[in-house]
Amino acid sequence: MKAFISLFLKDCGNYKDQGTRKRIGTFGSLTGLICNLILALMKILLGIICAAVSVTADGFNNLSDAGGSLIALITVRMAQKPYDEDHPFGHGRIEYIGAMAVGVLIIVFAVELIKSAVESIMNPVFPDISVLIIILLVLAILMKLFLWRLYGWIGTNTDNPTMTAASADSISDVLATSAVLVSMIVVMLLGEKLPWLIYLDGIMGIIVALLVFKAGFSVLKETVDRLLGGKPDRETGEKIIKKMLSYDGILGVHDFVLHDYGPGRSMASVHAEVSADCNIVEIHEVIDRAEMEIAREYQIPLCVHLDPIVTGDEETEQTRKQMQDFLSRMDPPLKLHDFRRVPGENRINLIFDVLLAPGQTNESELLEKITAHAKELDQRHHCVIHFDRDYFYISNDEQTGTD
Repeated sequence: MKAFISLFLKDCGNYKDQGTRKRIGTFGSLTGLICNLILALMKILLGIICAAVSVTADGFNNLSDAGGSLIALITVRMAQKPYDEDHPFGHGRIEYIGAMAVGVLIIVFAVELIKSAVESIMNPVFPDISVLIIILLVLAILMKLFLWRLYGWIGTNTDNPTMTAASADSISDVLATSAVLVSMIVVMLLGEKLPWLIYLDGIMGIIVALLVFKAGFSVLKETVDRLLGGKPDRETGEKIIKKMLSYDGILGVHDFVLHDYGPGRSMASVHAEVSADCNIVEIHEVIDRAEMEIAREYQIPLCVHLDPIVTGDEETEQTRKQMQDFLSRMDPPLKLHDFRRVPGENRINLIFDVLLAPGQTNESELLEKITAHAKELDQRHHCVIHFDRDYFYISNDEQTGTD
């Protein structure tokens, strides 16, 4: 697919570049718009001429796809508008709104297709099927397979949610048109021998509509999840965390958050644990270098917060390890960070954060269990615990250093 796109667009190797994303997205949207308009016109005319409601329904489905391509064309260009006073993080999220509009459009057409199919079942007629219809449906399937590959490649390589939505819709169209094709062949060959096949056209129309509805619902769900702040891209997050841990002086990381402001417009923040005994100027230089290098490599601005922790104190290290071992044996396993041990005359304060597993809410119960274990280690222990929500879950096996 890259070779095909290269025939029309030059210098499109850097998919993270916003200008490149715009050009490739525009090309994909225009291609889809033209192909879907051709398919819609062809199927609607054939469906009306041949009294085939399933073919007509499939044609209106392609018309909705053309509308989706038009929306994709508009949003991918609007998303490139520069930052302004009212939108300091840019306009990238409009691509998600575009994908949502495509999903709504698909569902609306699906409902209308169901109505038409039900009417066809209630007032059935045999469609006038010819070899020409069969040939055109086969060509339509091949064209949709091409669009499925094109949209999928663009969506994956440029992180374009509207193109990904269109790809999912295209493969559902392939299934829908294939179902229509099979029904047309069956009616053409066996219609005279099996009178009940008069209902097959309407039944296939309903099946087509349900497939279209499912595709629209999937598009809406994925897009709404991203707009609501769904779980960030794990692969990118893991790469950034691994890179952070490769710098000398960074002992561990936690509270990693990947903020999504649209495809290719993310920002990240993370807490980095460093030794409390380190030279503040030297570690600041390390953090500055990490921020600049990660931003340059992943095209994601990074903000790092320093968390100094005590190292080299044998009692603190032993207590921290004992508490972490206890937390790691819980179900689900938990982690701690920012551990401090403050000894007093009559009691020893253990101050630390506990990173909850996704969906975990039993904080009061956990506080009792953790406090009880701490007192088993030493009756003087008094726990001061802050429970953290994990926006990007890192298992104990993935983390190194002090976490």
